[in-house]
Amino acid sequence: MAKNVELKTKKNEASVKDFINSIKDEQTRKDCSEILKIMKQATKAEPKMWGASIVGFGEYHYKYASGREGDWMLTGFSPRKQNLTLYIMAGFDRYDKLLKKLGKYTTGKSCLYIKRLADVDKKVLKELVTESVKVMKKANA
Repeated sequence: MAKNVELKTKKNEASVKDFINSIKDEQTRKDCSEILKIMKQATKAEPKMWGASIVGFGEYHYKYASGREGDWMLTGFSPRKQNLTLYIMAGFDRYDKLLKKLGKYTTGKSCLYIKRLADVDKKVLKELVTESVKVMKKANA
């Protein structure tokens, strides 16, 4: 029997604009504003805060074999101390060609880590985000 675990990070009504404006580092703030535009275009969704430090776009419902289920963003980002974290929920397995053209980055399971937006090709990043959103929407249609 799956234990229903309450997610700590939830969509909320906090102001995305206030969050972006509160970022102390000017370059990070500018990068986040640009990423926000890219993700808004890719999802055709308004940004929402998820928890205190993640800006998310769109939403999908997931259900694991264990029975655990919930709702999560289609894509999003968070400015962290070490880097900008972009959430590419479709993962990276199908994006080898795009990743080769992207620039300087590292990845986790569904996280793309970049130091600054200038380190990557913005057109390729936009394509990666757009393709990931399409995959997630199709999988959850």
